[in-house]
Parts: sequence; C-alpha cells; structure tokens
Amino acid sequence: MSTSIVAVSYLNTTPFIYGIQQKLPVSEFKLSLEHPAKCASVLLEGKVDIGLAPIAALPELEGYQIISDYCIGCDGLVETVCLYSDVPLSEIQTIYLDYQSKTSVNLIKILAKELWKINPNWKDADTNYIDNITGKSAGLVIGDRAFDLAERYRYTFDLGDGWKRLTGLPFVFACWVAKTGVPNSVKTKFNEALKYGMDYREDLISELKLESGVDYSNYLKNRILFTKGDKGREAISLFLNYLATPIIIS
Repeated sequence: MSTSIVAVSYLNTTPFIYGIQQKLPVSEFKLSLEHPAKCASVLLEGKVDIGLAPIAALPELEGYQIISDYCIGCDGLVETVCLYSDVPLSEIQTIYLDYQSKTSVNLIKILAKELWKINPNWKDADTNYIDNITGKSAGLVIGDRAFDLAERYRYTFDLGDGWKRLTGLPFVFACWVAKTGVPNSVKTKFNEALKYGMDYREDLISELKLESGVDYSNYLKNRILFTKGDKGREAISLFLNYLATPIIIS
C-alpha cells in the first residue's frame, strides 16, 4: 500500500517536490499538489498520510503530528504573501481575502489590528478577485500570482515583513505532518528526500532559470525559510496564541 503525500503547488516548494520525486519511488509514494487551503482540506478529511499543513489548520488536525523541521516560512520579506493597494493603509476601506490560504487570511487580520491599526471591511474573494483591487479596495494575494503584482499597484505591504516588525520573529506558513500511524521508517525516508531536494537547490534554481527565463535565486535562497528551528517554533506558538488556539509545537 502506497503512502499518500499532499504538498503546495507553489514555486516555494520546488526543492521539496524535487527531493520527493527523485528519492521516493512512485510504487511506494503517491504525490499530489494543491494550493494551501486545499492541502488543509484533504488533511482535515484524513485523505492523505503526509502533508504540508498550513499552520492555521494545526489545532484541527487530530491524528496528525509534526514530523520534520523542514517548513515553508520567511524571516522578514517573503514577496509572495502581500497586500496590494492603490491607496495608503489609512485609506483602505475593503480588503479582499485570498481564497487559497486560511493562514495568510488570519495573519493579515492580526497585522491589521496589532500593527497597522486599521479596521477594514473584510471580503472573501473568488477566483477573479484580483481585478477588483482598485481604488480603496485592496487585496491579499499569495503564491506565484504575486510575483508580477508589485508593478501593478502603488502600494505593496509584505506580510512576512509585517510579522517580523510586529514580533521580531520569522513566520512559518506551513509544516510537514503525518498521521500518527505512519511508520518511523517512512518518516525517515521522507525527511531524507526533503534534505536531498534542499541539497540540490542550486541546481534547481539554474534549471528554473533555463526553463522560465526568470532568475528565482533571491526568492528561493533569501526569501523562503525552509527550516523552522527554535525561533520558528516560537513563532508558530505565538501565531496560534493570537488565534486563541494555543498548542505546544514539538
């Protein structure tokens, strides 16, 4: 019986995906790619054995445990989790919330209250909401769609930078979890695959540049935090405390 894995389909997971595809045989491991909210959904429904879990979903993930220090995070600017606006923060009346990420939606609400001191109307967005970001209506956009938006709008407010200024800590968007029944031998193989992908990150960056014509080296080397460490674990606990759902992060 194969082990099912779900991971986020964004550029920032490329090293992990590479390691999984290179080191874990397809006869034993089945990989699917989804946006963060969908990853959370299939994990909450217990449909996969291992997954990249959005941090906001952790308190609800009964029967799963964190199995790795590898993660998707940032220590300051992240560039792909941003609020875009044509007006300053003080003039924003409505913020469209990206449907692809519950974690980022909660994060922007924390920053609005604790850092920016604004109280906008929050509006859940549909798939075409970016075109509605105009005038005094701003929008939260996450993932690869954000790369080209900074040139489109007058103001960009980076949520990773905002969290760093508020707390002095990095931010962890997602971490790897597994069902409690997954054997330790499988977890070990899985972590070895993630490490393999990280070890070959430079080669991946070169390949991406050849394929797309875009140099993503700064993003993958200096923006994305791939291991959480003690500061990352502290940040996760603090974030969940803000959500009034404190848990101990191992």
